[in-house]
Amino acid sequence: MNKLLSTHPETVSENQIRFLKAHRRHHHLIGLCRLLLIVAFLGLWELAAVKEWIDVFFFSSPSSIMRYLYQMLIDYSFFSNTGITLLETVVSFLLVTCLSLFVATLLWYVSSLAEVLEPYLVVLNSLPKSALAPLLIVWLGTGTNTIIVAGISVAVFGSIINLYTGFCQSDPEMLKLIYTLGGNKRDAFVKVILPSSVPLILSNMKVNIGLSLVGVIIGEFLAARRGLGYLIIYGSQVFKRNAEMIEMNIRTVILYPTLRSYIHVSYIHVYIHSFRSAQGTKRHEKGFRAKHFVL
Repeated sequence: MNKLLSTHPETVSENQIRFLKAHRRHHHLIGLCRLLLIVAFLGLWELAAVKEWIDVFFFSSPSSIMRYLYQMLIDYSFFSNTGITLLETVVSFLLVTCLSLFVATLLWYVSSLAEVLEPYLVVLNSLPKSALAPLLIVWLGTGTNTIIVAGISVAVFGSIINLYTGFCQSDPEMLKLIYTLGGNKRDAFVKVILPSSVPLILSNMKVNIGLSLVGVIIGEFLAARRGLGYLIIYGSQVFKRNAEMIEMNIRTVILYPTLRSYIHVSYIHVYIHSFRSAQGTKRHEKGFRAKHFVL
């Protein structure tokens, strides 16, 4: 933001500068409130454990969790289990993104195929994905492939439906303009459907990263010998509540926000690029109209 202000000082007014500073202060205040909330929660939790308001055997305590986390850091089990879960999540997320984008594009190109497959996609999306995990073990065996497929199965059907619905809701006037100027379906998809669906695609990715992580954890519950899901199940079986709490916190506090923030930063970069492209398009709008229309 500061770089933008220093690069183009003549294009930013004083009101805009004040707005940007207020916007930044607002985000800092929100971040501070979030931090205070989690600190207050952990402090109350620790106080309840010390005063024996809760049973430490069942609920554990922040200090016990930190000691167990330190032991995991010492023996490197933290890095090995977190790394394998992160790898499986990223692979399943990338496959979900590519597969859903390809299938949604195919359905948009072939409308009759979409009419045939749409009810089946809805039914597959409504299936309880946890019930598929035992079947995946029978079909694929235990191992990384089964876990990745479990992560894909949780997110792919809903992603296809959302992308296809977004493609069908693009501006009909822009599509009519493309066809009037002699364009085909490929031109309509490349010049109208895909650019207008970039926010939808990135928002869908932000949802898919969480669903992929959930699917991977479900797969690790049943078909893994390492990973966060395996440690959660192991901790529940031997009554190691510290292990369960650590793995759930790693999943919800570290992995998911980190991957989601990366997608959010990518969204900002794409938005800035699209904004600059739109500014360049406006400069040539008059020439475009003179070229294609006779008034």
